[in-house]
Parts: sequence; structure tokens; C-alpha cells
Amino acid sequence: MIPLHDLALFAAAAVVLAITPGPNMLYLITRTLSQGKKAGFISLMGVMSGFLFHIVLVSFGLTAILFTIPYAYAILKWTGAIYLVYLAFQALKPNAKNIFDVEQTMKVDSPRKLFSIGFLTNVLNPKVAVFYLSLFPQFIKPTYGSVFAQSLTLGTTQLLVSFINNFLIILFAAKMASFFQRQPFWVKIQKWFMGSVLLFLAFKMAFSKAK
Repeated sequence: MIPLHDLALFAAAAVVLAITPGPNMLYLITRTLSQGKKAGFISLMGVMSGFLFHIVLVSFGLTAILFTIPYAYAILKWTGAIYLVYLAFQALKPNAKNIFDVEQTMKVDSPRKLFSIGFLTNVLNPKVAVFYLSLFPQFIKPTYGSVFAQSLTLGTTQLLVSFINNFLIILFAAKMASFFQRQPFWVKIQKWFMGSVLLFLAFKMAFSKAK
């Protein structure tokens, strides 16, 4: 199994990436602000189901890739590093959108549709698969046992981190949106902190040694 210190480091990376604005977060915040917390929670269940879908596929894929394709680790490592640099740029660019500055007027959808849209928003988001494929290999070692089991462990950890983060966002969406609109200075701090951590992770990933 993956050592606890490695799992803790992965969880820390997952926290940073969980608070990075993206389609899932935007959808959850928009639904919560426009249709209420219940709609936000239903949408969150759809998003989590989408994560589970990606986790299973990537776990099978990594098991095959890492053992059949030469230099697969190096390719995934540099792909992941470039992706994290891209996320950092998106966070730091001057015209980056405030994730809480969203439309609060949307049509009311049924619970089934809320769940379905949340699921599809995540499943059809290629960034999720890229994140798993690029970051998982940094923490997987064949000496720890089954690559598939390690992938599921990392995926479950990321799933829990994402759930807690988005659950809290739904609970406090209105208050957080109001705070950031009144205090734009904190938006800048959030952006620079997030961008700096992402660049650090990219650097660490790029210069890490093969497992």
C-alpha cells in the first residue's frame, strides 16, 4: 500500500487542485446561488459520480500503460508538469474570472436533470482525466503492490478531498460570493497563492525521478 506520508502529500496536492476554478465548481456554485443548497447537493452527487467514472477508467488504463509502454512514466510526468503550469497561468492571468461572480438567475431544473448535468459536466471534462493520468504516476510504485489498487486509493483520496471542498463551497456559496465581491483584495491573494503552489507542484513533478 502507499505510505501515509506519500498519501498525505497527494492529498495536499488534491486540495490545491480542488480549489482551482473549473467547470465543476462553476456549475455547483451557479446552481446553488440560483436554485438553493438542495440543488447544489444533488448536482454535487452527479459530479462525484463523474469522478468515480474517471477513477475506474484511469486505474485500468494506468495498469496497462505503465507496464506495456516504454518511457510512459516520463511522458506522463512532463505532461502533468505542463498541465500544472497551464493551470497556474489560468489562475494568475490578469483577466481571470472570479469564480463567485456568476449569474444567479437560471431556470429551475428537476433533481434528475441536476444530477445528470453534474455527471456529464465532469465526465466530459478532459482536464479530470489529464489530472489523474499525470499526477497518479508520481505516487505509484510497483513495489507497493497492485498498480490498480494504488490508483483506486489515490482516486478515493481525491474524491473525498473534492467532496469536502465542494460541500463547503455549496454551504457557504452565497456568503463567500458576497465576501469576495466586497473584498477584491482577497481574490488576488487567492489567485497568487494558488498559482504559486501549482508552479511548485509542476517543478517538483518535472524533476522527480522515475519510480
